[in-house]
Amino acid sequence: MVISGSTLVRLLGRLTEADAPESKQAFSDRLSQWVGWTDAISLSSALNSAPATPPPAKRSPSHTEDAQAERVKSAQTAAIAEDMRSASNDAAAEFSAWRRRYLARQQAMVASIGPLRGRLRDTLATRSPAMARLAAVDVVMEQVLGAQEHRLLGTVPGLLEKHFKRLRESETPDDRAFGKDMHSVLLAELDIRFQPVEALLEALRTGSPDRP
Repeated sequence: MVISGSTLVRLLGRLTEADAPESKQAFSDRLSQWVGWTDAISLSSALNSAPATPPPAKRSPSHTEDAQAERVKSAQTAAIAEDMRSASNDAAAEFSAWRRRYLARQQAMVASIGPLRGRLRDTLATRSPAMARLAAVDVVMEQVLGAQEHRLLGTVPGLLEKHFKRLRESETPDDRAFGKDMHSVLLAELDIRFQPVEALLEALRTGSPDRP
């Protein structure tokens, strides 16, 4: 998961008129600040483990996993669009209503992306010992970074509230404009939440016997 310098950060910076400079720290240095010593032990164990050769399994073409991921992402994208259309029709809505919608969409992302990520790991673990090790590392990374992801993305509604109030206090308040902005933010968050899925898919493509 890479949040710093992402489209989401730049978008929120523009909407809230906040300066969000690129971090001068290397990604590995920033990541180390999120990993405690117990997490480091778990990660080291996953990296250095020698998993047994998995039993022979029927391998599905990598495009099957791609299709599964595409269905999940397309469903979330469509749900976001529909929810924002519905919300924008209620021009008198206070921010509390928008907040509830945003939180509901975040929960929906977690509920769909988490199981998808687990299924991709299960598939990856049947490919080879090396791929099984990679799947084990992803389990640890999800555990280590999950709380940080939840904390950081949990601040997004508060930032959007500042933007909402600024628009409401302008000479020409426009809730439809806010709905469009929130739509863009949700899509940017979806992209961030999908990064681990895309990494697993790339690993499956690389190790797939069906790859040309």
